[in-house]
Amino acid sequence: MPSGTHSINLQVPIQNIWNFVSDMDKWAPLVPGYIEHTIISDKQSTWSFKGDLGFMKKTVKLRIDITNWIEPTKVTFDLTGVSDNFIGSGYFEAEAISGNETKMTGFLDITAKGAMGPMINGILKSFVPKTAEELSQAIANRIEEIESVKS
Repeated sequence: MPSGTHSINLQVPIQNIWNFVSDMDKWAPLVPGYIEHTIISDKQSTWSFKGDLGFMKKTVKLRIDITNWIEPTKVTFDLTGVSDNFIGSGYFEAEAISGNETKMTGFLDITAKGAMGPMINGILKSFVPKTAEELSQAIANRIEEIESVKS
């Protein structure tokens, strides 16, 4: 199962990170290759993005199902391929280090199923960790941007 985890320490209170990651509209556009997303309910959405798998670029559509909102520390979700045979999961977790410092961790796991699954999973082994890092970093950068405007 191709997966990736990336942690970043932010000089931001944990509640401010929660306020951002608990709203899919705020972080869905930060997914690398983002095209669009549609909110179906407070726990379900669909996302379209262009994945660059090295030898090919592919538009992928996924359904995101939020499985847990644990304020202010964790959002967990499942991924299901709408356009392709993918399954996966992920989370954003925040851990308060002090009143104004929080460790934020992003995790992503995506597995291709079906006849092409083994070949695609070989490619995803480098793609998924890179995507988890890029998404976590983009969220951290956006939160820092918002915080600098407040001060």
